[in-house]
Amino acid sequence: MTEVLEISPTLKSSPGKPSPLGVSETENGINFAIFSQHASSVTLSLSLPEGYFEQLEQDTVIVEINLDPHVNKSGDIWHICVEDLPRYGVLYGYRVGGPHGWQQGHRFDSNIILLDPYAKLVEGRRVFADSSNKMSKFLGTYDFNCLPFDWGSDYKLPNIPEKDLVIYEMNVRAFTADVSSELDPNLRGSYLGVIEKIPHLLELGINAVELLPVFEFDEFELQRHPNARDHMVNTWGYSTLNFFAPMSRYASSGRGPLAASIEFKQMVKALHAAGIEVILDVVYNHTNEADDKIPYTTSFRGIDNKVYYMLDLNNSNQFLNFSGCGNTLNCNHPVVMELILDSLRHWVMEYHVDGFRFDLASVLCRGTDGSPLNAPPLVKGIAKDAVLSRCKIIAEPWDCGGLYLVGRFPNWDRWAEWNGKYRDDVRRFIKGDYGTKGSFATRIAGSADLYQVNKRKPYHSMNFIIAHDGFTLYDLVAYNFKHNDANGEGGQDGSNDNFSWNCGVEGETDDPELQSLRSRQMKNFHLALMISQGTPMILMGDEYGHTRYGNNNSYGHDTSINHFQWGQLQEKRKDHFRFFSEIIKFRRRNPLLGREKFLDKSDITWHENNWDNYNSKFLAFTLHDSKLRSDIYLAFNAHNYFVNAVMPPPPLGRKWFRVIDTNLLSPDDFVQDGVTGIKDAYNVAPYSSILLEAKQSS
Repeated sequence: MTEVLEISPTLKSSPGKPSPLGVSETENGINFAIFSQHASSVTLSLSLPEGYFEQLEQDTVIVEINLDPHVNKSGDIWHICVEDLPRYGVLYGYRVGGPHGWQQGHRFDSNIILLDPYAKLVEGRRVFADSSNKMSKFLGTYDFNCLPFDWGSDYKLPNIPEKDLVIYEMNVRAFTADVSSELDPNLRGSYLGVIEKIPHLLELGINAVELLPVFEFDEFELQRHPNARDHMVNTWGYSTLNFFAPMSRYASSGRGPLAASIEFKQMVKALHAAGIEVILDVVYNHTNEADDKIPYTTSFRGIDNKVYYMLDLNNSNQFLNFSGCGNTLNCNHPVVMELILDSLRHWVMEYHVDGFRFDLASVLCRGTDGSPLNAPPLVKGIAKDAVLSRCKIIAEPWDCGGLYLVGRFPNWDRWAEWNGKYRDDVRRFIKGDYGTKGSFATRIAGSADLYQVNKRKPYHSMNFIIAHDGFTLYDLVAYNFKHNDANGEGGQDGSNDNFSWNCGVEGETDDPELQSLRSRQMKNFHLALMISQGTPMILMGDEYGHTRYGNNNSYGHDTSINHFQWGQLQEKRKDHFRFFSEIIKFRRRNPLLGREKFLDKSDITWHENNWDNYNSKFLAFTLHDSKLRSDIYLAFNAHNYFVNAVMPPPPLGRKWFRVIDTNLLSPDDFVQDGVTGIKDAYNVAPYSSILLEAKQSS
């Protein structure tokens, strides 16, 4: 039983202080501070652990303290210091009252206990997708008894140069949630589960992981009311509750928020020890609080809606929706901007992460009225911040309002971008579209048309063919159309422009020729990605050919559709996985494939004198190594017939060795030391690619 008490004589308080925001420990007690410009009343709600008031028999006691605006308010900050509170185990939130004018943009409701935007730990349900606790509330908590995390005397950050990164996009839960991971059930889907699988990441050869959102989110948000999607569980996490707290249900054994914080640090420490950087996919464009049709008020909306969200001043202050998720965070408002910067600094200083990928980052380039800004303060602030100076910062340079900024994202020579044009142009050429050879050449050469401006570098192009959102690599070569019926939206969700080719049959097939062609095409895509100038990113599961059966928007399926299938990895280890891994390692040890400067005429020779031939689907070129004379020759044939390619002469004293031919079966498709005997011409098979290396013959 829970009892709500007014402040009692045994729980003393003082005015407190406005800084820092959130909860902090002082000499006098525990200080609470929260911003709200438009609130007329703020009540601190404390849930005290069992036994705190010895005279009461209740398991939990809730004490509510009304803050006096004449005593507990400085400017727009409400604050109070409560004496004699436990140093851990307390849950807290706020009731905030204010004007009820929806037409003026206010959404105050003092009946709701709200989560502190600056809470560093969040308590809610403890087990992921625990349906018995579906409607749980989320409250802040703290633990000032916890000792500082021991990073170790020999600990150091990897500090990998951007030009050398090979990024692996992955979901913490989905990576080990499946029984095929063979982990203890208490470790599956957890931060500690990732640690157990670091040997796989090392074998694959990547040196950075980009984690899908790990900020606290509510996986049951789709099931809080009847709707067409109420059968789904949000497994991707693009619906943030709080920007400071790690996802508590990624802790092992349902141990809660403090364990999540510690285990997240253990994961980062272990990845760093393995030479792998940690990049977080962060969502600062919207929150979980939806819109006015189906509001889900948990924090910002009820604290100060008019400050935290972009509102349409010409339409009764309704939510502007540039995120596609019902609301848009008011990122360039000074208060919200500082919240975001404080959050980013927290993850760098407290958790030692190495960088951030910003979801729908064009939202960050909009003013408070939603209009695009040429020099958005937040984007500049992130680029110039001293704490964030060592971090990789990556923009997804578009939003759902049509602000497409690929190659034009305000960058201050620091921001990298997800290169959506790279994805589309490479997909179109490899699958055999006419008239795409020139665009393909531009993309694999580093997209100089987009990024050779000011002091930008080739590595500011984040090259990808596959990401979490869209087809997997296997589905890209197995489906012409999306198959999203399981999502409950009548096939209306997900992109229709996939630039995919099913190789002749939609979906699964037993035809060995089609299976061979699909395998070859996956190899062609992977080779193109790994030899391109710029920073490559691959998707978790593509190293064994994971399928989502044509679902290109699988955010709501906590099933094998998204879960890494370790059994399939074992089946493909000798062929598909081996090829993927070997090419990644080839790239990392070859300086020709990750240059810091854009290519000039001395760096590359295009074996092409007919760029304007609309029907040509064959491209060959040589990358030159003037110092070591270890040139690399590459050819991509997207025709459905053989092309007899004339070989250029190798450097003096060298011979061509065939390292890669995607038309050959494993292990001949990749031979690290190379195969000699290359003559004056090479017959490149249909839908295949080759890589030759100039080496001294023994």
